[in-house]
Amino acid sequence: MNMKAAKLIAWIGLLAMTAGLANGFINGDFFKDGQMLLQNPWGVMSLIDLYVGFILFSMWIAHREKSHAVAIIWILLMMILGFFTGSLYVLVALYQSHGDWQIVYHGKA
Repeated sequence: MNMKAAKLIAWIGLLAMTAGLANGFINGDFFKDGQMLLQNPWGVMSLIDLYVGFILFSMWIAHREKSHAVAIIWILLMMILGFFTGSLYVLVALYQSHGDWQIVYHGKA
């Protein structure tokens, strides 16, 4: 995949997550809707799947970030805002890399 396509995909993810979060906060009831989700076995499974993904993605953040404080902030945001944060993190990594995939994956030396 080229860098331009990766940036486009990350931008689409960020915009989709922004729209979805806005819709949820404007039209939803976090506690009422969440309670219904937890009463459904597939809702519970979806949350397990989601948080396993958050943890795995957070492992990459922890590997990539040189500062523990910066890594902790990104990981906390990941656990709270989900892949809105993941999309933003990927975008930042892509732009900071100046086209070098090794920097995208591993951060700056």
